[in-house]
Amino acid sequence: MVIDEVRRVVGDALQLGARAQALQPSTQLLGAIPELDSMAVVSVITALEEHFGISVADDEIGAATFATLGSLSAFVEQKLDA
Repeated sequence: MVIDEVRRVVGDALQLGARAQALQPSTQLLGAIPELDSMAVVSVITALEEHFGISVADDEIGAATFATLGSLSAFVEQKLDA
């Protein structure tokens, strides 16, 4: 499932270790995970692009995309369907 892959990519990019397994679709990301600062967002986007073979334009990313693991996964699914 895409959400499982997104969880793994986010966990790896943020070096969350075992904490990544606790991430659920409703898990808040921005403001809730200390490792996810503005620089880390860029790392996560790059990792998602590489893992899924997608391209993300700067104007496609907003705070709502990174609100929860579920919203980030939905964004990736949308990119894969495009």
